[in-house]
Amino acid sequence: MNKNWKAATLAVQGGYEPKDGEPRVVPVVQSTTYRYDTTQSVADLFDLKRAGFFYSRLANPTVDVMEKKIAALEGGVAAVALSSGQTANTLAILNIAKAGDHVVASAALYGGTVNLFTVTLPKMGIKVTLVEADASEAEISAAVRPNTRAIFAETIANPALTVLDFEKFANVAKRFDLPFIVDNTFPTPILCNPFKFGANIVTHSTTKYLDGHATSVGGVVVEGGNYNWANGKYPELSEPDPSYHGLVYTDTFPEAPYSVKMRVQLVRDLGCIQAPMNGWLTNLGMETLALRMERHSENALKLAEFLKNHPKVDWVSYPMLPGDSQYELAKKYLRGGSGVLSFGVKGGKEAAAKLLDTLKLAALVVHVADVRTSVLHPASMTHRQLTDEQLVAAGVKPELVRVSVGIEDIEDIKADFDEALNNL
Repeated sequence: MNKNWKAATLAVQGGYEPKDGEPRVVPVVQSTTYRYDTTQSVADLFDLKRAGFFYSRLANPTVDVMEKKIAALEGGVAAVALSSGQTANTLAILNIAKAGDHVVASAALYGGTVNLFTVTLPKMGIKVTLVEADASEAEISAAVRPNTRAIFAETIANPALTVLDFEKFANVAKRFDLPFIVDNTFPTPILCNPFKFGANIVTHSTTKYLDGHATSVGGVVVEGGNYNWANGKYPELSEPDPSYHGLVYTDTFPEAPYSVKMRVQLVRDLGCIQAPMNGWLTNLGMETLALRMERHSENALKLAEFLKNHPKVDWVSYPMLPGDSQYELAKKYLRGGSGVLSFGVKGGKEAAAKLLDTLKLAALVVHVADVRTSVLHPASMTHRQLTDEQLVAAGVKPELVRVSVGIEDIEDIKADFDEALNNL
């Protein structure tokens, strides 16, 4: 694999180099086990003295290809594929934090991640302080404690579409010598490379654009190779691990100690693997990632412009839309706005719900980021238990419609929304 290849080439050919007479397309290795000739071979694998596959709970040849490809696309040194995006964010924290530790995170996060940080991790003894996305460096710094282990944020928050001010959060992370973890799910490495802006760890829900076809749930954690894990602040990486005969990850695996520890310790013990077939489908999806992200971004911007001028629409939110509150940050850090936008229907909650019942091309699904255009109305669906006042307090306006813009012909997409809006 040529390290100088551009992203579109890596998306197609990265991670897999077939030898003479081998399959040109990545094969699915649907096997839990692997055969060896000697007991010493297996012993060396278990002692991490050599690379290889011995049980698919730790690594699998098909999934390995996907891991190598996403690591190359992000510009990282290693990646660990997992069972879901939620698992990726959970293990990204658990790999370096334990009971009694603390994390600082931007409040502009996917709702599931907010729940992870405010309900589940605290039950494990890990406290998380959420700071507003527009907080100053001084305010973010004030949230850091002596036991803080990481700073976490999303490149484009789901569903608020807030664009991360990388410079601000990265400056705080560097000031306190903390790893900066960024969820890059919505932009994908085609539209943003967080490592270039100060991130040290990148996570993805591969369920979204990396797969791109709504076939496979998965997640991945990518290590940037740009943080000194041997600085004494992370003894779990720089001191002997008794479960591997005293092995020290930063000494034995200096290029990617964080990833190795995650795989051979957390994944080994928790078993949250990505299945070979899901890895194969995700890898297949990534072959068209560059093309799809270009089309998703192009269609979303055109739909946002159309909706902004529609008499039945009150407001539109899309990072690459000129005049949007996130426009300047988007131009600074993104090469496209991705495919998700939101807008407000005149007439409030009832009108928004009626709109979704009327759309024909756009499907009503609880999902985003695949090739098909889809819609969701949080006020009548995922947040239906809240009053209008509570919805506003939660940042979910009653009239808000979230659109995941697909790669269909944009004229057909616009016509579908135009007809549905005009019938309100």
